[in-house]
This record gives sequence, C-alpha cells and structure tokens, in this order.
Amino acid sequence: MEVIQSFTIDHTRLKPGIYVSRDDKNFRTFDLRITEPNREPAVAPAAMHSIEHLMATWFRNSSVKDDVVYVGPMGCLTGMYIVMTGNYDVHAMRKLTIECLQWILTQDKVPATTPETCGNYLLHDLPMCKWECSRYLERLQNDFHCEYNTLQVNLEDGKVFADA
Repeated sequence: MEVIQSFTIDHTRLKPGIYVSRDDKNFRTFDLRITEPNREPAVAPAAMHSIEHLMATWFRNSSVKDDVVYVGPMGCLTGMYIVMTGNYDVHAMRKLTIECLQWILTQDKVPATTPETCGNYLLHDLPMCKWECSRYLERLQNDFHCEYNTLQVNLEDGKVFADA
C-alpha cells in the first residue's frame, strides 16, 4: 500500500492557513487549517461542530454553492476540509473563507441544532466557535500560509499507513 498524501505533510511545521490537500478527478480538496498542529490545542469538539454547521450553511448558500461538494471537520480537530469542483485556488478560497468567517461572527445561533436535524445536537458551543473563527480570521488576513512542508516518510519493516 502507498502512504497517503496527507501523511507526507510535516505537521510539526504546518501553520494555520489554507492549503490544497488533494487534486483528483474534477475535485479539489482544501485544507482550512485553523490551529497549529501539535503546538496549539485542537479545536474543542463542540466548537468544531458549530464551525461545521455554520461553515457548511454559509458555503452551501454562497455564490459558489453549486461547486461545493463537502464541508467537514478533520479528525484531528485542527481544521476543516472543503471539497470543491471548479477552478478555485488558495487565494480564491481565502477570500471565500474570510467572508464566511465574518458572517459566522455575526450569528447568534447555530443552524440545525435540534434532535431532528443533528445527530449530536447537544454538542455545540457558539461562543468558543466564534473565538476560534475570530482568531483564524485574523491569521488569514495578516499571516497567510498556503504551501505545505512535505516530509520524507521512512517505513520500517515494510509496514505502511493506510487511510482509515
């Protein structure tokens, strides 16, 4: 088995920003890295869940809604993935994400937080969501990172990682 691409990114040098994680077929996956992995705390699960609901709502109602395939959190809780069709680059995604974050900061409730609309409707934290979004917005506006630092993966005894 091949080592998947995300395991070749040096997470010890990865800064908050927006990166192209994958380009395959007609889809581009963006890595919206909110926190600095392994150096800062991950986003709390309730705050990340609220970010997901709000970000998905904004993107699926925005001018690019027809190109949005998926919006969801990373398992490590350090960022979000957005899968798009179309010809978007990190600079276009930066502009869209800044608009989205500014919108999130004006919201007074998280959409779809009832038992009927959410599988874990009690796991939300709007104040912490806004705190994380405010910090991420400041970073995107003032210290933008968009180039991965890659890592040479050395495998032992023929063992490899596999995508979960």
